[in-house]
Amino acid sequence: MRLSKILLMATIALWLALVAFGNITDYGSNRVFVQHVLAMDSIFPDAGIHYRAIHSPLLQHIAYMLIIATETLAALLCWIGAWRMWRTRRASATVFHRAKRMAVPGLTVGLMLWLGGFMAIGGEWFGMWMSSQWNGLESAFRFVVVLLVALVYLGQHDNELDQP
Repeated sequence: MRLSKILLMATIALWLALVAFGNITDYGSNRVFVQHVLAMDSIFPDAGIHYRAIHSPLLQHIAYMLIIATETLAALLCWIGAWRMWRTRRASATVFHRAKRMAVPGLTVGLMLWLGGFMAIGGEWFGMWMSSQWNGLESAFRFVVVLLVALVYLGQHDNELDQP
């Protein structure tokens, strides 16, 4: 069970790191995505929420850099968590459980980004759900499900904790 949790965290850390790396090394591709979502230029023309749009290129860049920074932070915390879990894989159940302390914030930061940032703010505030071309809700949902399931699984105590 411990090895499973360690490998899961390492795999999620790798996934998040690759997402951040891709956004850093191919900055322009996903910046355009963020730009269109924030500009709300592809939502229903008669939607009453167009006043929420952000057209400033500077603010769009700042928003995208915050997204990348958050992805990087989530990946880093998950890597640290996986490493600490690996180092304590043969320790007592209590010590191993404590080693998860960095992985939990990593998963939580990821959930905040994809659930709070993409689904709530992007999807609802900026009306991303109305866009057929610039709609990242399906991808965000996939991230949320994986991260949430991992958080629940990681939070489970090892059976040996219940033994006298």
